[in-house]
Amino acid sequence: MNNMGMESRYITPAVTIFDDKGRIDTEQNQRVYDSLKGHVSGFVVMGSTGEFFSLDMESSKTLIRLCGSYDKGGMKVYAGTSRPDVNESAALANYAHEQGVDGVMIISPYYFPLDDEGVYRFYSTVAEKTSANIFIYNFPERTGYSVSPKVCLRLADRYPNIIGLKDTIPDTLHTSQIIQTVKKEIPHFEVYAGYDNNFAHVVLAGGNGCIGGLSNIVPEFFASWMAAFAQGDMAAVAAHQRKVDQLMAVYGVHSPFIPTFKKALQMRGIIQSDYCTAPFSSLNAEQTEQLMQILADAETAR
Repeated sequence: MNNMGMESRYITPAVTIFDDKGRIDTEQNQRVYDSLKGHVSGFVVMGSTGEFFSLDMESSKTLIRLCGSYDKGGMKVYAGTSRPDVNESAALANYAHEQGVDGVMIISPYYFPLDDEGVYRFYSTVAEKTSANIFIYNFPERTGYSVSPKVCLRLADRYPNIIGLKDTIPDTLHTSQIIQTVKKEIPHFEVYAGYDNNFAHVVLAGGNGCIGGLSNIVPEFFASWMAAFAQGDMAAVAAHQRKVDQLMAVYGVHSPFIPTFKKALQMRGIIQSDYCTAPFSSLNAEQTEQLMQILADAETAR
């Protein structure tokens, strides 16, 4: 059985690093990307972890230019181009495409829950206005509704540049339904979990992998998990699952979790500044201690 390897991909939704005046810090962001090289399949800037919701168009373009020119080696590089205004979203997607980014990730509109027709209209409008490859970003905890498998299939079938979906949803049923409904008809459509602890399930269910935040902090661990899948070593896959289940406690140290990731990168010596956009605050001493303990416990776990 051990030669039955499975292909998997892990993409990092990279944090955005600012200087102490709140400006995009080119050098520190590149250090984050460098720390991922050789470990993960790629990264996406300006996802939820990248604080897309706090970045104006100019800052967004600065980040897109930065990752468009980054020497990515074998990695894929993507950009979040989520804006509440559908035309701004399309304009940012076009900018990313011009800068040579591999694709864009766009959250479905938030504030008012949309019905299936509204979701279809939003993504079809963007897809018609850009040549960029588009990943649908489904995040019901933030939007108040879910992108249905039926609408996903309709979009992927109609628009060849809608190439995948990130499913940030705690249970795995919806993701499995997307895989069964869409991948069955369009095998090259890519399906990713949005939570790190759902990575293995998505791969085993026939999806592609995960776009998960913890890979900012411990990219080597996720490289090792992908290697276990590639080697068909299910005992190792299971051991990684148990460790990631422990590591998920990182998300609970501070709400939201973004300052926690920055503090961990600062502790690793990868970045200097853990500045977050207002109203987020940095970790206090007690939370920092808690983070160190979680990472230490996971390190010694077997």
